[in-house]
Amino acid sequence: MTRNTRINLFPLAERAERISLSPTLAVVQEAERLRAEGVDLVDFGPGEPDFPTPDNIKQAAMRAIAEDFTKYTPAGGIRELREAICEWHAAQLGTHYEPKETIASVGGKHAIFNAISVLVNPGDVVLLPVPYWVSFPEIVNYVGGRCVFVPTEEAAGFRLTAAQLQRAWVEGTKLVIVNSPNNPSGAVIAPEEFGRILNLVSGRGALLLSDECYSHFVYDGRPFSAGSLLEAKPHVIIVGSLSKTYSMTGWRLGYALAPEPIIQAMLRLQSHSTSNPTSFVQKAAIQALRGPQESVGVMLAEYARRRDRIIAGLNKLPHVTCAQPAGAFYAYPNVSEFMRRAGLADTVALARKLLNEARVVVVPGQAFGTSEHIRISYATSMAQIEEGLRRLEKLFQAV
Repeated sequence: MTRNTRINLFPLAERAERISLSPTLAVVQEAERLRAEGVDLVDFGPGEPDFPTPDNIKQAAMRAIAEDFTKYTPAGGIRELREAICEWHAAQLGTHYEPKETIASVGGKHAIFNAISVLVNPGDVVLLPVPYWVSFPEIVNYVGGRCVFVPTEEAAGFRLTAAQLQRAWVEGTKLVIVNSPNNPSGAVIAPEEFGRILNLVSGRGALLLSDECYSHFVYDGRPFSAGSLLEAKPHVIIVGSLSKTYSMTGWRLGYALAPEPIIQAMLRLQSHSTSNPTSFVQKAAIQALRGPQESVGVMLAEYARRRDRIIAGLNKLPHVTCAQPAGAFYAYPNVSEFMRRAGLADTVALARKLLNEARVVVVPGQAFGTSEHIRISYATSMAQIEEGLRRLEKLFQAV
């Protein structure tokens, strides 16, 4: 029996073949290998806070374990948690949701996956602004949808507008995905522009999925939710997460707020996949939402300080320009001129060069749908930012 014959005995489902291998995987694996060998790397890659989870949240989880709150719960989360999500969202973001319009999930990504899975049929069009978070197109492809990419303007800080969506609109558009504050660009859509976007989407009978996982990391103005625009509420699915706001990335607790029929469909799917979020994490989440909120402001102030330093440093590098992020904790510099001068084919090649020669880890822009940028996370210490800028300056000045 030949090797190919043996492989064909185990054909994969067609939908599994729709998920592409990340072009950044080789760079990530090389960084892991160097780190395991003890090489000193400055890591600008992680998309997670470097702050510890607040102690009151950790204590709530330990109490829940000590009290044996370790069994199954309702698939969409206990009622107390869903009530806490609704109350917190109303107080913080001016929305009006009820527990029946709420589901708790195993992280924000899980809520996004469930929402897209229950909404998008094979062939349905999903409008996706560029740059986009890496998982959006892969999930749409997995369920058989068709992504139509909506370019944004770097000169305007990559902020999506209703006019850009209108120009990209095609027959069969079912869903528009918006991420504000944006990963990777840090772009923040102004509330009035959000209103125009929602008028366009609802007027054309489509739905808006608003990923608001970075909602509380906005440097100017207040956090905003599309769900606060009550007239458009029937057309909106809000996805949020405790991962960034409370530095709980590994705890895996997210949520969705949406019209009840959509929540019920997501609940049916979740009941046959992951079932409930981890029981004692739900108790920790309630404490996060109802307990002291000072840690959020502390993190935001520190991110603002880091942002100012890293943007100033990046814009001093030869052949680099970087738009000012208005939210989240990422810089997204344009490195096209440097790549041209260095003879690099793409940002994956640049990321490899930065890793091997400067010992700096970045994420190539190809992962986010652009060919001229790299993503730099400043969710790291100021000391690491200073060292990383020093290493980048030395390499960039040599070209």
